[in-house]
Amino acid sequence: MKKIVFFLLTASLFINCDKKAEIVSTVTVKNNLSVDRKFETVEVDISNVAAEKVADLVILDADNLIVTSQIVDTDLDGKNDVILFQPTIKANDTKTYTIAISDEKKDSVTAYCYSRFVPERTDDYTWENNRVAFRTFGPVAQKMVEDGVKGGTLSSGIDAWLKRVEYPIINTWYKRNDVKKGAYHKDHGEGLDNFHVGVSRGIGGTAVKVDTSYYFSKNFTSYKTITTGPLRTSFVLTYATWDANGKHIDETKHISLDYGQNLTRFEIDVKGTETISSGITLHKKKGVTNQDNTTFWVSHWETLDDSEVGTGIVTTKPYFLGSEKYVTSRKDESNHFLHLNVVNNKVVFYSGFGWVKSKQFANQQDWESYLTDFSKKINSPLIVTKN
Repeated sequence: MKKIVFFLLTASLFINCDKKAEIVSTVTVKNNLSVDRKFETVEVDISNVAAEKVADLVILDADNLIVTSQIVDTDLDGKNDVILFQPTIKANDTKTYTIAISDEKKDSVTAYCYSRFVPERTDDYTWENNRVAFRTFGPVAQKMVEDGVKGGTLSSGIDAWLKRVEYPIINTWYKRNDVKKGAYHKDHGEGLDNFHVGVSRGIGGTAVKVDTSYYFSKNFTSYKTITTGPLRTSFVLTYATWDANGKHIDETKHISLDYGQNLTRFEIDVKGTETISSGITLHKKKGVTNQDNTTFWVSHWETLDDSEVGTGIVTTKPYFLGSEKYVTSRKDESNHFLHLNVVNNKVVFYSGFGWVKSKQFANQQDWESYLTDFSKKINSPLIVTKN
C-alpha cells in the first residue's frame, strides 16, 4: 500500500507589488444559480506546469490576494495533476482568478481535511473535515469476527463520528482510545462516537437489491490515500468481489471530503449490476424519514442520546432511480435506501450528517433545507473555464 502523500498548502496573503508573479493562466468561474456560493471546490488542470515550479503555484483573486489552494497528484504517479481552490461567488455572477508562480513566502495552514489508515485500532480507515468525521472497517476487523476473536467488526457500513469542533480530532481520539479503550465513546468537549452501525449501511454504505432482499459486501480489503490538506482529503477503498444472490459484484470506492461540507462524495466503480443502492440506518426505527424525488435525496432525523442527528444521501439526476424505506425485524438491517442507476459502470452520490449539538443545524427542517440546497448545487455545478 502506498504511503500518505502531503501537498503544498497555501494561505491568504497579498502578493507584494515589488515582486512579480509569473502568470500561468486565468480561470473563469461562473455561477448559474440565483444563490450565493462558497465551500465548493473547483479543480484546475496543472499537468502542463513544469514539475520544479509546481511548489510555487498560487491562486490569485481579482485583488491580487492569494486564495487557499491545494495541489494534488490524483493518480499517485508522482506528477501533480490539479490545483484545488474554493471560490466565493455571488448569485448569477462570474469571477476570474489567476494561476501564477510566485516565490512569495506562504503561511502554513491547518490540514482540516484529513484521513488515514488506523492500524492501532485494528484497521479502520477514518476521515474528517472541519464539520464532520467518518470511518469504516478493514480486513483484519473482518477476520477477527470470522475467527471468533473479540473486538472485530464485520461491516461495510459507514460510521459517523459526531464532532463539534472545527479542528482535527481523529488522532486525538485514537490516542485517548489507546490509553483507555472506548474513550471516544464519551464526549470530552469535542464530540463522540455514539453512532451505532453494526451490519447496517450506516451513512452511505452500498447494497444491491435482488427481488425483495438486499445484499452487500464485507469490509474493504485495501486502501490508497490520495491527499490530505486544507480543502480536500481523498482516498480509494477496494472490496473483494461479493455475491448478490448469484450476481458477482465488483466495487471500488473513490471517496473524498471537502472543507465546509457535511457530505462525503462517493464515486464508485461498479461491475455486475445495473443498479445499486446507498442506505442510511434507521437504528431503532423511531426516527423520521423523508425523501425528495425532485432534488434526489433521502433523509433520516432521530434523537440520539441527549441530542438529535440528521443523516442523508444526495445524488444527481442521471443516477437517481428512487428510494425505499426498508424495515425488517433483523437486527441493524433496516435502512432508508436511495436507489441509483449504474451509468458506464459508475455511480456518484454524497452522504453525511448534521448533529444538533455541533450547532450547525437546529432542527429537521434546517437539515433537509441543507440537503435541498446541496442538491441544487451539485446538479448545477460551477462552470470553470481555464484560459
